[in-house]
Amino acid sequence: MNLIFSILALIGSIGLFLYGMMKMSDALQKVAGEKMRNILASMTSNPFKRILTGTFVTSVIQSSSATTVMIVSFVNAGLMTLTQSIGVIMGANIGTTATAWIISLLGFKADVATLALPIIAIGVPMMMLKSKRRKTMGELLIGFALLFLGLSFMQANMPDLGNNPEIVSFLRNYTNGGMLSVLLFVAVGTILTMIIQSSSATVALTLIMCANGWITFELAAAMVLGENIGTTITANLAAMVANVSARRAALAHTVFNLFGVAWVLILYHPFLNLVALASTALGAGNPLDGAGSDVTISLSIFHSLFNITNTLILVWFTKYIVKIVTKLIKQKDTSEEVFRLRYITTGMMSTAALSLQQAKLEISLYAQRCTRMFLIVREMFNGAEPDKFGEQFARIEKYEDISDRIEVEIANYLTKVSEGDLSELNVHRVQGMYKIIDEIESIADSAYNLARTLKRKSENRVEFDKTMNRDLNDMFDIVQKALDIMNVNIDKGFTQLSEIHNAYECEKDINVKRSQLRDKHILNIENGKYTYSEGTVYIDLINEAERLGDYIINVSEAIFEIGQRTDI
Repeated sequence: MNLIFSILALIGSIGLFLYGMMKMSDALQKVAGEKMRNILASMTSNPFKRILTGTFVTSVIQSSSATTVMIVSFVNAGLMTLTQSIGVIMGANIGTTATAWIISLLGFKADVATLALPIIAIGVPMMMLKSKRRKTMGELLIGFALLFLGLSFMQANMPDLGNNPEIVSFLRNYTNGGMLSVLLFVAVGTILTMIIQSSSATVALTLIMCANGWITFELAAAMVLGENIGTTITANLAAMVANVSARRAALAHTVFNLFGVAWVLILYHPFLNLVALASTALGAGNPLDGAGSDVTISLSIFHSLFNITNTLILVWFTKYIVKIVTKLIKQKDTSEEVFRLRYITTGMMSTAALSLQQAKLEISLYAQRCTRMFLIVREMFNGAEPDKFGEQFARIEKYEDISDRIEVEIANYLTKVSEGDLSELNVHRVQGMYKIIDEIESIADSAYNLARTLKRKSENRVEFDKTMNRDLNDMFDIVQKALDIMNVNIDKGFTQLSEIHNAYECEKDINVKRSQLRDKHILNIENGKYTYSEGTVYIDLINEAERLGDYIINVSEAIFEIGQRTDI
């Protein structure tokens, strides 16, 4: 019974540590997350700048998993190339060593747990304030306190080896196997991290086990190597539903860490001797002889030295890592995947601003694909062969149905974003996006209506003369120009769209052309230039093109209206 209670107490301590880490990380991301995209977007072709970016971001948000998942989302959203992502991932590996140093210097050197309740006493009232920033700071303080409370409980609930000699005997069976023992503990570190889903928690466990004498420094270092492999599982899980580039970025993290662990294992003992020299020079003693050494500091040195050295070596082989992951994850032929969610399939981002950036990119792609429907309609109008005409109509019919589903998917995503803590500006931005996707779906409907009218024309064997064809193509030219302007405006977004004069000009041209053609149509009917059935199809196409123009200008207006909100 005591054994079961001890195990549950240890698991509960790990859970408290993880919850504290999660709260602290979430709060830090809320504080800094709005600026993360700008930081990442400012990266140049300099690989060392990418590494510094990854190091800084991970050090700030205190979670390499959060950073790598963010990177995968950015690659999925087209904000970052695969090569850029590898540099940031390398930096994230260095940044994550900050957690080990915090635990070593504070968790073992000072009794931070005694300050936990006073810190919570400060944090809870802050969370009750109206200011979002103060609420977030309160969450940060509470997360910090819970993290060190969990660490304190983990230390207290580790089994007492003096009263449990059978544990010592069990461990000794696996600690004297030389390199086989090292490989075994690499596997243990990997599996533990994959299960717990936090390298910070497994590093904390390793530090405690080594400090309490459960395992030697040599085997603790092996566990740290395994934890570097296990932490890559989070990004790979996030990338499972992402596009090819994002899956490659996640795999690159695994390849990078596997290569690093491989070369360190080959040079394991020389590398440990180098760590021992560094540890002695910094006053922590020699962890290999155990006499008066501070193994927690030595393990932190090992963790940092491994990641820094591995990065400095493999940064020169980035292009080869890209080749490896590109070969392992091949690009499938997606020529038939005309409509597919590309940017929001990895789920919610860490902040509302980043989530809305994903939504914006998805909406932009949605508009481009609905624009393609209109181009197919023009192909149908301008003399498609009977067999090809049928195929094109079937494509339009299929795409219209899919566009309805995509509108729902984007709307559902925006609803999830709305459930979060949004600024007033982002609330209006979401409202504008709802209107935009509704208008884009109407564009798809209008393109489908044009296709149906052309099908009726074909089935009734209606023929237009050269003048009618020319006039309709003139109308379609203006509509196509309006669609091109709309797509440019969507890409700019409300932050960069300063005026939509060109969009209004196109809308005006469409209305003028419609009036001219309608008046001309009435005269032609009266003069008997074509039959009534021919005229009906003709005027239906003109009117539908004018309705299409209305939906197009509505999109630009929705974007522009958000940008003009100076009262928020």
